[in-house]
Amino acid sequence: MNSIKSVWIESEEKGPIQGGKAELNDNSDVIVTFENGEEYIATFFTYKNIEWLKKKNKKTGECLNGKYFFATDLILIDRLKREEIFKVINDLINQEEFTTAFEKINE
Repeated sequence: MNSIKSVWIESEEKGPIQGGKAELNDNSDVIVTFENGEEYIATFFTYKNIEWLKKKNKKTGECLNGKYFFATDLILIDRLKREEIFKVINDLINQEEFTTAFEKINE
């Protein structure tokens, strides 16, 4: 893969999700742009955020009252921090699994 030009992390711009807590109970879209202009997206969720969403969905009735959860291009992570996200991205690239975990968003 080409070199990474930039990484945009939604929660850095907009803050944690409603009811969430930065880094620990949060989810965020992440867009990776490579030097060749290709862009890829995935959504990073903390493990605690999945638990929080399940409880919320039980109350709201969403996802059959919390019986399931679905997100495309989902990546679970301990802490939603830039340095941790970079480690995951680099590991996925090194393991040649980046394009399996991230979806290409432009041609």
